Amino acid sequence: MIRILLAEDEDAMRAHLTRALENAGYEVKAVDRGTEALPLLEEYHFDLLLSDIVMPEMDGIELAQRCAEISPNTRVMFITGFAAVSLKASRETPRAKVLSKPERMFEEQAAASL
Repeated sequence: MIRILLAEDEDAMRAHLTRALENAGYEVKAVDRGTEALPLLEEYHFDLLLSDIVMPEMDGIELAQRCAEISPNTRVMFITGFAAVSLKASRETPRAKVLSKPERMFEEQAAASL
């Protein structure tokens, strides 16, 4: 079974992603900040780190860099609602994929139609 470590500071998004991933058959451990994810990366094996980029205490980019040191075989994927941040992240961590949070796309679309 694929094990995913989810780092997401927004409670609703974390709960939704955890539920969706578990329903899809993945084992998920969810935390609300990067500093909480580090000890888990040291203690357990995860196939994927799915991390928000903008979080308190430690952002997702720093978390991904630390993950590469601690657990180099863990793949990294970012989720973010900020397009400019996602472009910066993809340049700084070329092995990572970046997904946009869906609600941000709808917010942008609604603002454009005004």
